Parts: sequence; structure tokens; C-alpha cells
Amino acid sequence: MPVSGGVYDLLDTKKDELTHQLMQDVSEIFTTMVGLEHLLLFPAPTEPVTRFKDCVSSLVGIAGTYNGMVSLHMPSNVAMGAASGMMGMEVSELNDDLIDAMGEIASMIAGAFKMQLSKGGLDIQLSIPSVIHGKEYVISLGNTTDHIAVRFANDDDWFLVSVAFERA
Repeated sequence: MPVSGGVYDLLDTKKDELTHQLMQDVSEIFTTMVGLEHLLLFPAPTEPVTRFKDCVSSLVGIAGTYNGMVSLHMPSNVAMGAASGMMGMEVSELNDDLIDAMGEIASMIAGAFKMQLSKGGLDIQLSIPSVIHGKEYVISLGNTTDHIAVRFANDDDWFLVSVAFERA
């Protein structure tokens, strides 16, 4: 769903600008903290995805002036690579290290994005991350009306960052 004009007016921005900033924030986090630069070459805005197979998803809630959810979705093998890069050690299975790394990456993305919604970010709080994984699952974010989703990919791998939010 497109971000509504009313939210744009309140934020004094446009969807393209907010999407571009999300891409920049994710690129900076992945370049400095995660090390999956090969997936950052072709980011593309996309529609939010709700069905996942053999993936790991990390969600961080946003509450305050704006409410919503920041989510990071990766195939399990890409999540293991991200956790390995972030932790500086090999993560080759779905374990506590992978869950911690995925939660931390999503928290960093949410922290950067909340600064786009608020000057200084003090009027928006973030939840602790929730991490979901499985062979097949669906994530529904309810009635949140405004979405931005960006898919980062190369020929072999991908990950998706999605933000759903509304004015409180």
C-alpha cells in the first residue's frame, strides 16, 4: 500500500525520499556491521511480502508519534551469512547466535528509520526484537496503512526490509 499524502505532509517528505533514505540506512548498516555488501548492489522498492519459506524474520515495533513495525526477512542461508559477518565467527545453524544477530540488525535498521519519522527520535520508542523462523510462515501486520519495502538481491541471494507505519 502506498504511504498516504497526509503522512508525507506531516513528515515533509515524499515516499521516494523516505524509501531512498531506508536504502541508505540499510546499506550503511550492512556495510559497516554485517558484511553482505554483494547484496547491496541492486536495491529495489517492492510490495510488502507476507509469506515466507525457509526464512528468518526479525521484527521491531515502533510506538509513539508513529506506530508500526520494521521487519527484516532473509532466507536461512543468508541469515547465517549475516550473523557470521556481524559476529566475526561462523554461524552455520539456526541457533541463539543467529537469533541475536538478526534481532540486532533489525534494531539498528529500526533505530535509523525512526530518525526519519522524528527529529531526534525521542518521541518514538522501539520494542525489543522478535525473531521468527521456519519452513513456511505468514506475517500479518494488521491494519497499518503505510508501507515501504525494499528488496536487496543479486543473482543468488536476497533479503527484504519492510516498514509499516501510521500516525498515532
